Amino acid sequence: MSGGIVTVASGVMNPLIGKLTALMGDEYKKFKGVRKQASFLEKVLSAMNAALQKLELIDEIDPTVKDWRDHVREMSYDMENCIDDFIRQSRADDAKAGFIKKTARRIKKLRERLRIADRMEELKILALEANTRRQRYNIDDWKPTTSTVAVDPRVRAVYQEADALVGIDGPREEVATILMDARKKLKVVSIVGFGGLGKTTLAKQVYDKIGSLFDCKAFFSVSQRPDMTELLNNFQLKLGMRDPDTSRTRKVDDIIEELRQHLKEKRYLIVVDDVWDQPTWNTIKCAFPEDINGSRVVVTTRVKDVAIAACQNDAEGIYKMEPLGEQNSRMLLLNRVFGSKHDCPPHLKEVMAEILKKCHGLPLAVISIASLLANKETSRKCWESIRDSLGTQLAVNPTLEEMKSILNLSYMHLPAHLRACFLYFGMYPEDRDILRDDLVRQWIAEGLVSNLHGHDLEDVGRSYFNELINRSMIQPGRIDREEVLSCRVHDMMLDLILSKCDEDNFISVAYNYNDMARLHGNKYKVRRLSVSSVAGRGATYAPTIDICLSQVRSFTLFWTRLPSLLLFKYLRVLRIEEHSQGQETTLDLTAIGQLFLLRYLYVTVRCSVQLPAKLQGLVYLETLDIPSAKLKSIPSDIAQLSCLSYLDIRMEKFMSECIGKMKSLRSLVWLYS
Repeated sequence: MSGGIVTVASGVMNPLIGKLTALMGDEYKKFKGVRKQASFLEKVLSAMNAALQKLELIDEIDPTVKDWRDHVREMSYDMENCIDDFIRQSRADDAKAGFIKKTARRIKKLRERLRIADRMEELKILALEANTRRQRYNIDDWKPTTSTVAVDPRVRAVYQEADALVGIDGPREEVATILMDARKKLKVVSIVGFGGLGKTTLAKQVYDKIGSLFDCKAFFSVSQRPDMTELLNNFQLKLGMRDPDTSRTRKVDDIIEELRQHLKEKRYLIVVDDVWDQPTWNTIKCAFPEDINGSRVVVTTRVKDVAIAACQNDAEGIYKMEPLGEQNSRMLLLNRVFGSKHDCPPHLKEVMAEILKKCHGLPLAVISIASLLANKETSRKCWESIRDSLGTQLAVNPTLEEMKSILNLSYMHLPAHLRACFLYFGMYPEDRDILRDDLVRQWIAEGLVSNLHGHDLEDVGRSYFNELINRSMIQPGRIDREEVLSCRVHDMMLDLILSKCDEDNFISVAYNYNDMARLHGNKYKVRRLSVSSVAGRGATYAPTIDICLSQVRSFTLFWTRLPSLLLFKYLRVLRIEEHSQGQETTLDLTAIGQLFLLRYLYVTVRCSVQLPAKLQGLVYLETLDIPSAKLKSIPSDIAQLSCLSYLDIRMEKFMSECIGKMKSLRSLVWLYS
């Protein structure tokens, strides 16, 4: 994989430019017309790609600019498809064919190349139009966002009345005890956890409880991309220092020195709320003199590494926020809806338990849904309707907008290379235990992992996974020897993921046949598709749905029937879990031999699996993972899969001679059937 990776905003623009560059190489020197087109497009697209990189760093963009960005993203997908068509045609081998067949194939190939040339010309015109719009909108002059979010959605949590809070007493006493030990040296305590768990609320409660014991105190928040001068000026105001002189530019070092002088020889309590990265903390901490006065600092963060750094690796100084227990979740919801922590109408108890299960103890989720329920009639039917529609409510209901904003903060702060990896969790249904290494192999197959971060893509992918864990975007599952081997995605975070996927046409999800039918009316082509439940059931797919599948790059099925694989011309990732084969005893996958671009195949079914006799067309296949099903036969040319790095199949006998020829193979799992 080239250094450029697939991103959410720019689609496949980076790898597309890499392919255009490759077309100008010696391998394609006989295709002079194509090389000329490639050279022209490479220059035009590189200019647009630079603008797209800027837009990645901007939180909110103008609707016309967003429309331009979306247009360029979709155009990049279409261009890459066109180039892949050309590469497929140029590699077709007629050497073993007879004269008549060879002639017929050459005529067919010529027609196909003419079609591709016409399509390239159309895309060239679109690229020129898009580049003109870039210049007209002055996109190159846009600046990355550096200011704080206009309205901090966490601010309300700071001012919650203590008597309305549930489950806060124990954590408040525990953190206060950690802070108020007998040590006179400066001590830093970190409160770390998932967004929306109540870190800010807890810090404010502790601040109010022990603040009177200190000579001076301050509570201030850090923005996603802080202007350090403005941040430290605000810190001075919180301490009651004189208003900073904003008429002149002050150096950060000068402000820090003023803060140190003010705090010197005082016993102070400072809460630094919502720190996102270590460099920011490393600057802020310089303002705290380490006098032996019993001073204390509290840091709240979603990032484990920041928490550790703030405490200087003192494990006793880290307080990990945990979700609310079942009883506290119930009390919080009841108090918000009915004004009582204990009284729930009998007819609502069952549905309330189901609603709370979706909240997973996340206080923000409980509070937001309780606010929604408080404005509804207390009928079982109404509450069941809320329960059934919680996923869609996240994106459209103002009552839940605060929760979305808070979770969205974490997403907006992700580096560009992690955003697409994070959104890829949208391919999985809720409550799914997701294996790390399997996920990483899909990321690699999709081009979401860059060798700019290391030459071993699997190691790089695991580092991406660990960073998402570290940022509390996903929750660790199975852990072995301090290594996280699987993860889960909080239901509310998954709702946000699907909302983002829909907004950026990253992944389409179908839970029923109507969802599948609606795909045909989408503004953009379907690029990645996850189908579960009854969405794909039925012997045939409607022609309109067939068209939707023709551009899909990644396809995942859960408990449903498989459409014709010949529909998936540009498929890179195919994942089939618990295929609903009806009366069939064999899952026929012989058509995968036609999937030229396929890089990843995973199948777990209860029936047998039939692979094609030969896999010679799968020149890019990296993962062949069929761990639980018996294969009717092993493709005779499996040893010739030059890119295959992971193989997991049930075999009649161990094929040591065959395996030894697989030069790219890194992982082998085999089982005698």
